Amino acid sequence: MKYILFNLHTHCHYCDGSGEPEKYVEEAIRLGFHALGFSSHAPVPFENKFAIQNEEYLLKYADEIRLLKKQYISDINIYLALEADFIPGITKDFNYLRNLAGLEYMIGGIHLVKNPEKADIWFIDGPRRETYDEGLKYIFNGDIEFAVTSYWKQIREMISTQDFEIIAHLDKIKMHNQNRFFTEDEPWYRKQLNETLELIAEKQIIVEVNTRGLYKKRSDELFPGVKALRLIHQLGIPVTLNSDAHKPEELSNEFDFAKNTLREVGFRKLMLIGRNGWEEVGL
Repeated sequence: MKYILFNLHTHCHYCDGSGEPEKYVEEAIRLGFHALGFSSHAPVPFENKFAIQNEEYLLKYADEIRLLKKQYISDINIYLALEADFIPGITKDFNYLRNLAGLEYMIGGIHLVKNPEKADIWFIDGPRRETYDEGLKYIFNGDIEFAVTSYWKQIREMISTQDFEIIAHLDKIKMHNQNRFFTEDEPWYRKQLNETLELIAEKQIIVEVNTRGLYKKRSDELFPGVKALRLIHQLGIPVTLNSDAHKPEELSNEFDFAKNTLREVGFRKLMLIGRNGWEEVGL
């Protein structure tokens, strides 16, 4: 089975990426990509600096990607998607966004964790470890097990209630932790991961293997990490490989490392969207 180069998780200037969409297309063609999926952050109903700002801008984004799709049809397969945040009681249903913008797939992700006992939200992503630490302290009263368990429960609620094809950077909750407050080997953490993976397997969702933590020097491993990947392989959950690019030059960053890691775990195939639906391609 032939290896095909692609990236389905791409952020351009419509959200927190930099560069016009066409610049990403040109770079993907230069790299020999077979496919490129755009997945800007979906709008959220509060002031922020990372997402598409409103539905009008979302429609402009969708129109531009569809225009590029037609313009470059003989050079590369281009797909229109969103990375949508799920925050219970706050964000819109994924299918509303899918239908509004005419999306070809959706990536579900958790960057903002809601304390189920109050209205505050914990931002677990971004470049500043201090933001993670402050949120843990003030939103979850420093209770790391409660905070991280809330993250995994929110993921499972997203899986159970929303319609999407790919789950983004599954264990990113570890990124700013860096083994300071908890480790993957603690029984309560393993329980949360196992329950989530069993639900992912049941719902037949594709797990994204995300390289961004590596090339941004915020993590020393992939998301998900090797321990989680072994369980994913054992459960027969399909995976895809994405760079979560925010610049054109990031489209294939750390792909060689990721492919070698996946092969060592036992994976031989990746999932890729095609013109006739999802298909397996060689790793």
